Amino acid sequence: MSAPVVSATMGAMNPLIDKLAALMGDEYKKLTGVRRQASFLNDELSTMKALLEKLELMDELDPLAKNWRDHVREMSYDMENCVDDFMRDIGGADAKMGFIKKTAKRLKTLRKRHRIADRMEELKALALQANERRMRYKIDDCTNSTNHVVPIDTRMLAIYKHTAGLVGIDGPKKELVSWLTATREKLKVVAIVGFGGLGKTTLAKQVYDTIGGQFSCKIFLSVSQRPDLSSLLGGLQLKLEMKEELTHAHEVQDIVGRLREYLTHKRYLIVVDDLWDQSTWNIMSCIFPEVGNGSRVIVTTRMEDVAIWACGNDHECVYRMEPLKEQDSRMLFCNRVFGSGNVCPLQLKEVSAEILKKCGGLPLAIITIASLLASRQPRLKDEWESIRNSLGTKFAKNPTLEEMRSILNLSYMHLPLHLRPCLLYLGMYPEDEMVMRHDLVLQWIAEGLVNCSHGSDLEDIGKSYFNELINRSLIQPAGTSESGEVEGCRVHDIMLDLIVSKCVDQNFINVAYNCEDVAKMHACEYKVRRLSLKSSTNDATSGIIDTSMSQVRSFAQFGESKYTLPLSLFKYLRVLVFIFPFNRSTTVDLTAIGQLFQLRYLKVSAFPCFIDLPTEIRGLVHLETLEISGNASSIPSDIVCLPRLSRLILPYFTCPPQGIANIKSLRALHCMNISLEDINGLGELTSLRELRLSTEVVAGEVDALVSLIGKLHGLKYLEVRALSSQHHCGPMYSLSNPPLHIEELNLFGWTLKRVPTWIGDLHFLRILVLWVDNLSNDEVHVVGKLPCLVHLGLWVFAEGGAAICMGFFQALKVLRLFSHDDVAHMQFRTGLMPSLRQLTLEVKNGWGGAVPQGMEHLLALEHISVFARDGVNHRDVESAFRSVFDVHPRRPSLEIIPPPSLSSINVVKLSLN
Repeated sequence: MSAPVVSATMGAMNPLIDKLAALMGDEYKKLTGVRRQASFLNDELSTMKALLEKLELMDELDPLAKNWRDHVREMSYDMENCVDDFMRDIGGADAKMGFIKKTAKRLKTLRKRHRIADRMEELKALALQANERRMRYKIDDCTNSTNHVVPIDTRMLAIYKHTAGLVGIDGPKKELVSWLTATREKLKVVAIVGFGGLGKTTLAKQVYDTIGGQFSCKIFLSVSQRPDLSSLLGGLQLKLEMKEELTHAHEVQDIVGRLREYLTHKRYLIVVDDLWDQSTWNIMSCIFPEVGNGSRVIVTTRMEDVAIWACGNDHECVYRMEPLKEQDSRMLFCNRVFGSGNVCPLQLKEVSAEILKKCGGLPLAIITIASLLASRQPRLKDEWESIRNSLGTKFAKNPTLEEMRSILNLSYMHLPLHLRPCLLYLGMYPEDEMVMRHDLVLQWIAEGLVNCSHGSDLEDIGKSYFNELINRSLIQPAGTSESGEVEGCRVHDIMLDLIVSKCVDQNFINVAYNCEDVAKMHACEYKVRRLSLKSSTNDATSGIIDTSMSQVRSFAQFGESKYTLPLSLFKYLRVLVFIFPFNRSTTVDLTAIGQLFQLRYLKVSAFPCFIDLPTEIRGLVHLETLEISGNASSIPSDIVCLPRLSRLILPYFTCPPQGIANIKSLRALHCMNISLEDINGLGELTSLRELRLSTEVVAGEVDALVSLIGKLHGLKYLEVRALSSQHHCGPMYSLSNPPLHIEELNLFGWTLKRVPTWIGDLHFLRILVLWVDNLSNDEVHVVGKLPCLVHLGLWVFAEGGAAICMGFFQALKVLRLFSHDDVAHMQFRTGLMPSLRQLTLEVKNGWGGAVPQGMEHLLALEHISVFARDGVNHRDVESAFRSVFDVHPRRPSLEIIPPPSLSSINVVKLSLN
């Protein structure tokens, strides 16, 4: 049976009707008065729901219809809260209670029943009033619209764009590269300026990727319209791996000074993306020292005056982006709608040309409309003409933000209804934020936005929603996992403006940057349902979030805020998120979360902040996700009693409580130093799909881990890291029943004498990380035949590393090899590793200057990283590899970087955990 979902325009109407139906069931048959009221409300609300569904399909509403819809939406939230309170309070007395306690509880429950009954009488009156207003103002007459939504695009079109798929960018890229690589030792700043949606960020990223290998330090930094400079520059410190500086400098002036000192000793390339004003540049420019070593800075902005200012009034360093030419526009459009190399059918050529003309050569407009058309099957001329007629007429000649928003709004109105609230939920996040797919999907689920049917997995359905939004170009893919899968997304700032405006219109999300924003919310006509606090450099006012906001269902705080949230009063919270910058040290007080009965999702990313958790949380019976990153003194021991907990991510240096293996609902577990008893117990968690452990080795632990792997037949992701020095893992060879559907196997720090033969049976394996003493040709062939393997990380400590070149590796895209053998012994042969895009090698002290042979046979190669050990001259390494790459058919980029160590990798793991 389908799970009821929350809607942006209908509010909680769907889950409310479902809960009213439950109140009419046998479980509540003794409560005749409540059942009668629930039955009446169910009938009344069902008729309202039918009308709301029609109104949801309409873009423009009559003011009376909009007012009626908004009031019913808010009423549904209040009614659901009331029913939730009732269902929680009317619980049977504990059978273990004594007579006196039972009697006292029954008397208390009786009083609650009267209060709930009185409240439901009030809600009944509200429902009657709403239906009376519907009839009086003839709201049903407003639904005579022919609009309808497109079906779900089940083809899941290719959404990952590579350099070869970009259109009209080669000329601008070459020109900018020539500007930046011209002989000039002093610091040079180049600005790209143009209208929103022209592709400034895409162009800057292409230039960045093309020349980045020539610099010892490179960073791509997004600024946004309302930057919190302390957080922004602290994030820059983190990207530069200035870990020792993170806890020492908190003020902007101090951070700028430390960054400037750090960059003084580097030849750097830094992209400052989406700069909005001169004052921000005045501060940021102070971190770029004039060291005369050929460093470069690229700025993107919509503002002509900001571009000129950033370039020091040198107009020759300002690149003004132009719209795509007609031929490039047509190629981009056809590639997206019909696939690369395919042409537009004859019957659609005229209407497609008219659509393209209205897009004005703006890539964002073209790709958005093309994605909308690609989602509509079959391709009917009258539908294309309808979309053409919906586009504005002035945009081609004089593009404005309002016209651009109208194009994006057209794609929004053609979204299937179940995707609309999912898109709007992105309004919770700050501008230019990379939103992780997994976080977003779990938040959608917690808020009731994902519809489960026919026993399907909710997370898989949510992932499908996410991909649909990318297919339609409403969100942009950002970041890829080691397996090459898209991990997150970003929202173009014009699209985010549209999302936020719709959130305001439908009272879906409220966003606050400062005290004035919060004050406006207190005076709003409607209650705040979802609240996002986004830090701002300009807000210095302290305060407490008013208790009138106690109806909030989702709360997210990004960065430090002067406001205090009275958590104990926010009993309807489903989603609670705190994201703090890495350069801040504060205390996050979560001691009141034990009272948040409805809480489903809790994430705190606050390293190196201190996190205070309550001693007991067993009351959080609906909690599904608990993800903590920071310094937590201890984890509540009764966490093992939570009946629905499916995802548990614990702080890196925090040991889990005893009995963690009792959480039978767990699907994902990340923790460290788990006890031997619990390792043995984890084998009973048949729902476990993801297990990531970091552990110190104790007696019997290796045997227990091997036994555990053999029991978890449904496991898809396994990572077991040794925290100290490498440990030999002999029992791993004896594993007779590995999880055959596993997709990731990471045994970092555990040294095997050879590659276990059972790995050849893992036909779904996509990611493999191993440490081995020796590597033979036979073992290479075993691994090389794995049909789905796309990422291989291999440490070979004795001999045989060069044998990796003998494997076929049909699907392999990423190879990271750290071998005792000299790279000169490696020889890549024709036809092997046909899909390899990224190659990482190690050059050790004593390197003779030779490079691997046959790299020209790696026809898909895009990038190579070379870790140069101490004593190896970086310039010699770069020169040797550059001479090979200059004649490679794809001219891959090159990066020379210091070697990894166990401690540094674990620090990175800590920051991502």
